[in-house]
Amino acid sequence: MPASNAETSKSLKVVEQELVITRIFNAPRELVFDAWTKAEHLKHWQGAPRGFTVTTEESDIRVGGGFRICMRSAAGVDHWLQGFYREIVRPERLVFTHAWFDASGKPTRETLVTVTFVARGNRTEMTLRQSGFGSVESRDGHKMGWMSALEVLDEYLARLS
Repeated sequence: MPASNAETSKSLKVVEQELVITRIFNAPRELVFDAWTKAEHLKHWQGAPRGFTVTTEESDIRVGGGFRICMRSAAGVDHWLQGFYREIVRPERLVFTHAWFDASGKPTRETLVTVTFVARGNRTEMTLRQSGFGSVESRDGHKMGWMSALEVLDEYLARLS
């Protein structure tokens, strides 16, 4: 017997739980990887979609290490997130968890982010996969945030070239 609409709407299909963004950067793979894993680069773009500033950033970039970031919106609202690094394969792959904090300071649903870097001559194809969303709205909100942050990263990499 087919599931009712109420039953179907309670769970997301796997494809709806995943966000995939592919982008080409006009920078070598090693530099793009470093931009994701070295503090001197991260401070210029990480967690900073347009209209936000990073007020706190703590990173221990190693397998088992983690990060904690506070992003402040233009309206002065703080948004905290944290994650833990599961895999770092220089300069090919980066895997980490990602969770926002709720108003009471507790982490919300954890997602998994996998970023791969493929050399395309002197350019880099980066693919970001984030999975485990609880709603399509959450996935789409993350997409907007990542797209904006990746634009900032692209501009930063262009200044380095």
